[in-house]
Amino acid sequence: MIGGGSAGLAAAIVIKKAGLDVLILERDRELGGITLQCIHNGFGIHEFKEELTGPEFVQRFINEALDLGVKYKLDTMVIKVTKEKIVYAINNTDGMLEIKAKAIILAMGCRERTRGSINMPGFRPAGIYTAGQAQRFVNVEGYLPGRSYVILGSGDIGMIMARRLTWEGCKVKAVVEIQPYVSGLIRNQVQCLEDYDIPLITSYTITRIHGRHRVKGVTISKVDRKFDRIIGTDRFIECDTLLLSVGLIPENELTQNAGADISLNGGPVVDNNLETTIDGIFACGNVLQVHDLVDLVVAEAKRAGLNAVEYVNERYEKPFETKELIKCIAGANVNYVKPDHFNKSDQANDIIFSFRVKRPDRRILIQFKDQNNKVIFKRKRRYVIPSEMIELNLNLKELEIPQDCKSLEVEVIPQPEVLIDNT
Repeated sequence: MIGGGSAGLAAAIVIKKAGLDVLILERDRELGGITLQCIHNGFGIHEFKEELTGPEFVQRFINEALDLGVKYKLDTMVIKVTKEKIVYAINNTDGMLEIKAKAIILAMGCRERTRGSINMPGFRPAGIYTAGQAQRFVNVEGYLPGRSYVILGSGDIGMIMARRLTWEGCKVKAVVEIQPYVSGLIRNQVQCLEDYDIPLITSYTITRIHGRHRVKGVTISKVDRKFDRIIGTDRFIECDTLLLSVGLIPENELTQNAGADISLNGGPVVDNNLETTIDGIFACGNVLQVHDLVDLVVAEAKRAGLNAVEYVNERYEKPFETKELIKCIAGANVNYVKPDHFNKSDQANDIIFSFRVKRPDRRILIQFKDQNNKVIFKRKRRYVIPSEMIELNLNLKELEIPQDCKSLEVEVIPQPEVLIDNT
């Protein structure tokens, strides 16, 4: 198990309960992952049927793992994973470790996009942080990065930090979003920004950072539909700290270096069993796809754990010779689809499809089409937004998928009556 956050712990617990040995390798100094610094509530509603803070939520998994005797190593950096399921790691106590596993679950989580990844112009003064960095400073280390803030990006961490910093007596001048809509959950927009009168400026981005030694302010500019700056719309906002909440990226360097295929969303290509293109290596949680709820991370991790158990018990000595795979394609207004493909022999089993839309829409139709453009499944939905992942649990045998099916395309389109009304 690579990663000791919510996903790694949940999968390890499932594996241990099945009677198999499991080892968690965690690069941080304690188990729990990023959830430890999320001291706000809203966790556990699905998993425990009660509302918990992040530390309370993940501590329940830590306690259960310890009670079961799950083995773990902290301050341990995994540096390489091979197709033969050999893991190379290093720490101060054991030195170099070489571990041969029967199955591996990747649960490394995700990381934040930085200033370098969005090519922001200006000097490199002190006072520029990602929202997650600031969250750790404030909630774990007990430091305030600054006093007056501008936050670029309306991701969930950015909006939550806008509220958190306001509680600490800081002034959040604005949350600036390049899209015409927030990129995080609507509930965070209401509870973190609107309830605290924090300005949200959409369709704008930062075009210049002022200050050589310390941030003194930023210039923001309105953008068009292609995100190009509109001349004459520049505005200066004075601040001493800039936080970036401009997206999350699955942490997949180990996955890629192992030789597994990577999909368009940055996560590994997986089948309906959450198995990557390398036999016996599974992926779950934010390393596979960035989730909006940790409860969904845990549910996915449990599935990965059960599938890894089945692999070790049933297929370790006799892996698939050939797998007939049906490809899943992201169609109209769909950013990506998981699984990337599924086994034809598993059609009789329930398959959980998850995906995100590219843009918000209302009164839509979710459709699954085969390679002959025949619609085999459709479902109405009142609205969709990119920040909320859609999950559908389907039994394809019940849908009477064609025997010669090679691919399924998932699309999100306006409902037919909406098209008629608009003509």
